[in-house]
Amino acid sequence: MFQAGDLVVYGTTGVCRVESIDQPNMTGADRHKKYYRLKPFYQDGVIYTPVDNTKVSIRPVISREAAENLIDLIPGIRAEAYRAPTLQALDQHYQTAFQSHSCQDLVELIMSIYTKQQETTSQNRRLGMVDERFLKQAERLLYGELAVALEIPFDEVQPYISNRVKEQKDT
Repeated sequence: MFQAGDLVVYGTTGVCRVESIDQPNMTGADRHKKYYRLKPFYQDGVIYTPVDNTKVSIRPVISREAAENLIDLIPGIRAEAYRAPTLQALDQHYQTAFQSHSCQDLVELIMSIYTKQQETTSQNRRLGMVDERFLKQAERLLYGELAVALEIPFDEVQPYISNRVKEQKDT
């Protein structure tokens, strides 16, 4: 069980702070259950979720060391563009990557879509809407968690990753 003040990753919402654990006085809430009151870092609003919720993933934010180790793995990841026969199959493939709630899976997904983006750009075409939507969502989730883990602003995550990967290649 998490404690008030803990930083967690809640489903596809991303990083949240556990503000309290209590029984909220609101319609629809089970009066016999305890709920986390979560405050998302990068969105407005508050989320109430049962402490024993099994439908939505909730896990601790990765550590600084784990974040740096993940970034150090990036040069060795060989991502290929994923192509599907239908938009529905493409959507399902991307949804599956999100279901693991793993930062490494998000990195691989982002790199796969980047590869696809480079291929389409070289053919004077645009990336499809499904690809663009999942790329933005994956970047938002990954960069949000890395920003918190590395204690840097969200907007500095992508340049931080680029610089660290460049430094590795130069050594």
